Amino acid sequence: MKRYLLVILSLVSLIGNAQTISTYEKPPVFKACDSLVVEYLKSCFNNTLNDFIFNTFKVPQVALDEAYNGDVQVLFEVDKEGKFKVIYVDAIYEELKTEVKRVFNELPQIKPASYNAKPTFVQYSISIAIPLTEPSDEPYENVEVQTDQKDNLNATLSNEFDKINDEIQPYEKLEYSSQLNVPFTHSYYARFDDDMNAIGTNSHTAAKPFIYSDVAKYYDIKAEKESLAKSTDSWIGRKLYNEHLVEVQGKDYWFTVDPVLDLQVGSDTEADESTWNNTRGVFIQGGLGKKLSFSASVFESQGRFADYFNRYAESLGKPNTDTEIAVIPGRGIAKRFKSSSYDYPVAEGYLSFAPSKHLNIQFGHGKNFIGDGYRSLLQSDVTNPYTYLKLNTSFWKIKYTNTWMWLRDIRPEVEEDGAFLTKYMANHYLSWNVSKRLNIGLFESVMWVDVNGRGFDINYLNPVIFYRAIEFESGQDSGNAVLGASAKYKWNNKVNLYGQFILDEFSLGDIKGGDKSWKNKYGYQLGLKYYDAFKVKDLMLQAEYNQVRPYTYSHNSVVLNYAHANQPMAHLWGANFKEVVIIGRYNYKRWFADAKVIMGRRGFDFNNDEDNFFYGGDIYRNEEDRPFDTGVKIGQGNKTNSFMTEFQAGYLLNPTTNLKLFTNIIFRDFNPDAITASTMESNTLWFSIGIRTDLFNWYNDF
Repeated sequence: MKRYLLVILSLVSLIGNAQTISTYEKPPVFKACDSLVVEYLKSCFNNTLNDFIFNTFKVPQVALDEAYNGDVQVLFEVDKEGKFKVIYVDAIYEELKTEVKRVFNELPQIKPASYNAKPTFVQYSISIAIPLTEPSDEPYENVEVQTDQKDNLNATLSNEFDKINDEIQPYEKLEYSSQLNVPFTHSYYARFDDDMNAIGTNSHTAAKPFIYSDVAKYYDIKAEKESLAKSTDSWIGRKLYNEHLVEVQGKDYWFTVDPVLDLQVGSDTEADESTWNNTRGVFIQGGLGKKLSFSASVFESQGRFADYFNRYAESLGKPNTDTEIAVIPGRGIAKRFKSSSYDYPVAEGYLSFAPSKHLNIQFGHGKNFIGDGYRSLLQSDVTNPYTYLKLNTSFWKIKYTNTWMWLRDIRPEVEEDGAFLTKYMANHYLSWNVSKRLNIGLFESVMWVDVNGRGFDINYLNPVIFYRAIEFESGQDSGNAVLGASAKYKWNNKVNLYGQFILDEFSLGDIKGGDKSWKNKYGYQLGLKYYDAFKVKDLMLQAEYNQVRPYTYSHNSVVLNYAHANQPMAHLWGANFKEVVIIGRYNYKRWFADAKVIMGRRGFDFNNDEDNFFYGGDIYRNEEDRPFDTGVKIGQGNKTNSFMTEFQAGYLLNPTTNLKLFTNIIFRDFNPDAITASTMESNTLWFSIGIRTDLFNWYNDF
């Protein structure tokens, strides 16, 4: 079957039809065309190029022997210096590809295309028919160059506004080398995770999201997007399949604007009503110079989800009120929409500034993640967006990430005059590449509230302090400090081992006592990633084990839990659990498929008149409500076994904007020992189809 070259526009063909993917005033000019006026330069370029190919191209013997009748598709560029560069060749024989490259290498250097009298690059596609067909020249007149004699009537007037318009130039996809964050989704990051983790690289992969300029050292995202470009001539086709809706680039600035969609419909076997989501929004990103980038997104959303999802969302909100009825996990506070759906607007944005090559500073409203796994026991992205200030400092074999966050406790019992309680978190994460294979990370975090009117405690702005010491200095009940560590070992270029350890409280005497004290509050993670698994290109397999002991992340002060907006800042399940995660991800051109299996054992509270003790899973409860001090073990309380499998497959409609067509299937089996008002048995099959701009992680596995 004939294969077609994927390009952004069809720009020129063998018979002389030509268009450019970039706007320019003058096309490239061969020496033979130098004496022509502008309106004939395009035809002359086509004719000269076609003649050169016809006279220089030698059909390989293999094509002659097999009497091949077809064509060769070529994508090439004439750069700012007027040099020809072959970008891509699609042909049935390797010999044809080799011959095309030879012919284009023999083309002379010519005058480049120009825009606003400045040299610019331009890309073309051309179809070479085999057997060769003598080209028919486009007509043009051999007219000498004419000089524009028009008087400049406004020479004495200000032309500042016109000069700004004249600065507009073809968009050169500067986002892929900017200070912008690569939108963090586990599925997309898996595309270049192996490149970032090759043996010998000095990359640091735990602190996410990554910055484009950091990823560009190891993986060419721009080339990846261009390789997936679809051949289309129309403006609508380009915008739908290949480009941003709006692309503007000036002398020292650029920006893009895109619509955001998440439109889906489905069904859930536990409910009579259909599930659906209707998200519309706008996503803006840009840069001012090379050091400052910005991004903003606004989402307006309504939806109804699977029954288990809705119950969890309402358990995070205020189910007995007309406002703030629920919290859509990872998105925002929701109000009732119609009778059984939710309305949940979300806004995110940030500024990213790099004063030097060693430092990046971000201030914005969004989420962050620390870890190499699917879950994180240190800092995850399962909560709603929050305001943050982040410093990434890189030098030698070190990357040091400092993040200060303004969080909210939205429970009615801590509200003051209808306002949510503000609390603060400061995190330090030090990543050190010990060798070509081994990376070690050290983590510390503290949560505090406005005690005695101290507000945002300036002590925690010091990026090199030890939080545990500051906690004791300010008073033990003034903050909740958490310590952690991570490690990653590159077994080879295809297999990585990783892990995390979290310590919320350490009591050496209780550990030595061996009586499983409640004070032994810790958890750990062990994981493995296998790239190009079983020699299948772009297949990634991942296995991960997580466990966290009861009472970890909680505190004896009701507000100093490790959480935001009623959701954990670390693992989605809070504490008191064991979990196994198995994931497979595969990509082929624009097609993708992800499969996930999660099995776990969790311990919930009974929350009834007979037993209202805190068994260590709900990190929002006060530790003093525990039923006993020793004999504490994972799964205590209302022991619940859960199993979930999720499969998603689809087609990447626009690689530039991450717009996807997808279908998603979830099976969830949730079996508590005791069925209570807060912990219900559930057996769910949830099927959805839709179209989504994939910019963040959705977690359905609680």
